[in-house]
Amino acid sequence: MIEIRNLCKSFGDKEVLKDVSAVFEDGKTNLIIGQSGSGKTVLIKNLVGLLSPTTGDVLYDGRSFVAMDKKEKASLRREMGMIFQSAALFDSMTVLENVMFPLDMFSSMTLRDRIHRARTCLDRVNLTGTDHKFPGELSGGMQKRVAIARAISLNPKYLFCDEPNSGLDPKTSLVINQLLHGITHEFGITTIINTHDMNSVMGIGENIIFIYEGRKEWEGVSSQVMGSDNQKLTDFIFASDLLKNMRKAALDKVKS
Repeated sequence: MIEIRNLCKSFGDKEVLKDVSAVFEDGKTNLIIGQSGSGKTVLIKNLVGLLSPTTGDVLYDGRSFVAMDKKEKASLRREMGMIFQSAALFDSMTVLENVMFPLDMFSSMTLRDRIHRARTCLDRVNLTGTDHKFPGELSGGMQKRVAIARAISLNPKYLFCDEPNSGLDPKTSLVINQLLHGITHEFGITTIINTHDMNSVMGIGENIIFIYEGRKEWEGVSSQVMGSDNQKLTDFIFASDLLKNMRKAALDKVKS
C-alpha cells in the first residue's frame, strides 16, 4: 500500500500540489485523473522519487520514502515498475533485450534464467515469438505491451503507468487496460495509472483520485462516477454533450 499524507509541492512561488492525502491500495488499479496542469504528473513524480515534496510524506507499506537515505531509496526503486507514455523502448535493442534490460541491471540471475524470465513476461502480454524483432517493427500497441513486459520482469510490488493508452486506438486501449488490470490482480501489485482515458476510468477504475488545481477534489470507484454530485468531476468526465446526455439518461432511468 502507498499512502501520501498532506503532500505539498511548490516550484518557487507556484504551489502545484496543495495538501493532498490519499491511499493507493494493493491489488487494485488506482487511477489519478485530472485536467492538464492539475498536478497529477507532479504527484506521480513525487511518488517515484523523481521529485521531492516541499512538505508532507510518501509512505510505502508504512515506510517513509522521504526520510530514506539514497541506499534505501535505491533498494525500494527495485520494487517499482514503470511504464512511460512513449513506451521508452531502446530502438537499438531487440524486444527480448529490452525486456531483459532491468534483469541485466538489477538481478543476479544467470543468463539462461534472465532469458527465460523475459520470455515468460512476453508470453504474459501475448507477444510470444517477437524476441528478435526491433521496436520499429512493432505497432504502437505492441510496443506498449513490450513496455509492460519489461515493467513486470522484476516482479514489482508497485507499478506506475504514465498515460499508458496515449496515442492508441480505442480497441488497443482496451487490450492495454485488460492487461494492466489482469496483471495487477494476478500478482497483487499496487498499480497507479495517470490517465485521461475515460474508458480506463469506467472500465478499470477500482480506486480513482481526481485532482483539481492541485487538490484532491474527489475519490471513489468507477461505479460512483455516473452518480457523483461533484460538479468539477462531472464537468471533467462528461465534457462532451454525448457523454452528458448518456449520464442524464442513466440518472433518469435510476429515478424512474
